[in-house]
Amino acid sequence: MSPRAAGPNTGRRIVVSRTRELSGTVRAPPSKSHTHRALAVACLARGRSTVHNALLSDDCLATAECFRRLGAVVEFGKAVRVTGVDGRPRAAPFGIDVGNSGTTLRFLTAVCALCDGETVIDGGGTIRRRPVGPLLRALSDLGARRAESVPGNGCPPAAVAGRLRGGRVPVYGFSSQFVSALLLALPLAPRDSVVEAMTLNSRPYVAMTMEHLERAGAGVRFEEPGTFRIDGGQSYWPSDYAVPGDHSSAAFLRAAAFITESDINITGLDPRDSQPDRAIGGIISQMGVGSTRELDLRDMPDLLPVAAALGCHAAGTTVLRNVRHSRAKESDRISAMCAELRKLRARITERPDGLVVTGSELAGARLDGHNDHRIVMALAVAALRAEGRTVIDGAETLSKSYPGFVDDLRALGARIRVVGK
Repeated sequence: MSPRAAGPNTGRRIVVSRTRELSGTVRAPPSKSHTHRALAVACLARGRSTVHNALLSDDCLATAECFRRLGAVVEFGKAVRVTGVDGRPRAAPFGIDVGNSGTTLRFLTAVCALCDGETVIDGGGTIRRRPVGPLLRALSDLGARRAESVPGNGCPPAAVAGRLRGGRVPVYGFSSQFVSALLLALPLAPRDSVVEAMTLNSRPYVAMTMEHLERAGAGVRFEEPGTFRIDGGQSYWPSDYAVPGDHSSAAFLRAAAFITESDINITGLDPRDSQPDRAIGGIISQMGVGSTRELDLRDMPDLLPVAAALGCHAAGTTVLRNVRHSRAKESDRISAMCAELRKLRARITERPDGLVVTGSELAGARLDGHNDHRIVMALAVAALRAEGRTVIDGAETLSKSYPGFVDDLRALGARIRVVGK
């Protein structure tokens, strides 16, 4: 039986009041990105695997539940124990529901091309606006009998039927998840494959996928600038894996410390881990020097919201660029952060590929979280130094990646709480 994740409740809001100082120690939550990949590889492996310290958030639970529908056995306890399908998932005739998880959507779309029958992949929230067209075209070229967007707009619901054979394919599109999804599935196809990524944003996330595949014994090789060579006919080994702490979630805590000019201690993080968002430390160090700083976020788009919040409280001007692909997340994060920070009286300008933020005094306001967990958390930390009270709609979205966000900030001394049913 899986833990029950918190469902949507549009009445829940975060209330933030100006906070003088933070102090104390908190433990970073487990990495969402590593949990998705560890579960996916374990579910596709032969035999029994164990995933320790898994993140039991809505998105990761969606991944586990979808693989259950395809035949994997996933048991929750002190650790997650998985009995995999040995590369032969079964089709789910009644479809699978990926929730509001873009990673689950892309990974399962590719995995369903390994099934003999047809599966329809759908979800809730903003998932029907999340593109999968480039991935579906690649799967079709690689032998899937059917791989198409049911409404014909390149977005879910998607209908996929195998079996994937392998071959050579170019992959277009902004999302590294298209490439990661193919890398998960193609070692289990009968033929060798070559994937040519024509645009490779967020490259470290693909490297993370390869790291998990290597641990499972898969032969996948990368050649610059964007070619992946995959041996076919492989089988994934079972493993015993401990998920490291999440640099993406910890970024909000580190930003809160900078904004309130505080010292806090965050445990459970590996500074050598492959997560690209470990770069938040370097970003924060730049906020304290110079009059203008320019940050290229191409490989770390999830840092856009928190970097914009930091820019509001840094001296001078912060330019966030090369992150156009953040417009196709749970929300258009560029437009959302610009609109909401302006309500706090931030000096901010939207560009096609990012934002320009000039430090200024903020004032509390009523804000829309845009049904996006990272927007909600970024606005909450930005509001810690705003005059008066800030109310942010969308507290329910925190269960997507960081259910303990408000509790952790409160433990550090932040004046923050959740209200509503």
